[in-house]
Amino acid sequence: MENARTIRERALREVESAQALEELEGARTRYLGRSGEITRFLRSVADLPVEERPNAGKQWNDLRAEIQAAIEARRDALADPAPQSSGFDPTLPGKRPPVGTPHVLMQTMIELVGVFRQMGYSVADGPEIESAYYNFEALNIPEDHPTRDDHDSLFLEDGRLLRTQMSPVQIHVMERNPPPVRVVAPGRVYRRDNFDASHSPYFWQMEGLDVGPDVTLGDLKGTLHEFVRLSFGDTKVRFRASYFPFTEPSLELDVACTVCGGRGCPVCKQSGWVEILGCGMVHPRVLRGAGYDSEAVSGFAFGMGLDRITLLRHRIPDIRLLYENDLRFLHQFEPGK
Repeated sequence: MENARTIRERALREVESAQALEELEGARTRYLGRSGEITRFLRSVADLPVEERPNAGKQWNDLRAEIQAAIEARRDALADPAPQSSGFDPTLPGKRPPVGTPHVLMQTMIELVGVFRQMGYSVADGPEIESAYYNFEALNIPEDHPTRDDHDSLFLEDGRLLRTQMSPVQIHVMERNPPPVRVVAPGRVYRRDNFDASHSPYFWQMEGLDVGPDVTLGDLKGTLHEFVRLSFGDTKVRFRASYFPFTEPSLELDVACTVCGGRGCPVCKQSGWVEILGCGMVHPRVLRGAGYDSEAVSGFAFGMGLDRITLLRHRIPDIRLLYENDLRFLHQFEPGK
């Protein structure tokens, strides 16, 4: 009896502590195998007095059955371990992963290009590194013009420069295509400007060009009135006489400041108005330089700052917010919000 209690405790402890099927099989062999401890004691029952054999045989058979049942239970546990809780509840709705969306500047560009596409314009592009010819000479900009100085433009060592405006694209388009042409050209431009509430040394512009027979200043004003209506809604506009070397006559288009409502703020420089584009009739010298007959065709051109228009449309008070990459700011303008 003393041997049975000792073997039982030891055998059950080894079975429960087994961490692999190999360990469990070793315990089974030690206790229940042909030479196992319990098997040897069962064989020794025949050597006991006749009156003690039934009780001793029952004790050792019961112990063998108990150890066998413990081994089977532990084998099942090791073969198919119970899943560990990970805190994951498959019945809960999933979290939508973050999806990238166009920057608010790109949204503005896409929308404005769509406005001009409705009017029959196609989209053109050109190189960001330009020659002085396309950036200045072909646009009738004289050699003593301030924009041709180092303090205004970013020149490279080979004499080329980062384009200061999108107007060179117009020259490329006219050189490649006979009239009529009607294109808009969005892209990034570069100037030596200080970073402040309304200026940036790199920013986005969109130029437009419409050349063909009998294109008039009235066509220009009608086109830009429709552009403002589709882009800003019902807002005040004004045309002011101006000067650009590549247009004659030249105008500037202002809209009432949407940030301050015309009361005055840093964006409108306290004037209540914000210039959104320059425009005018294409200078005959520019047409002739591109190979067009300035007696047979005429045209108008315009150029606008997409950054400034983005500020106005969304009432953003500082252009620097567009370039700081603060996701808390940018997420406000995700489509659908």
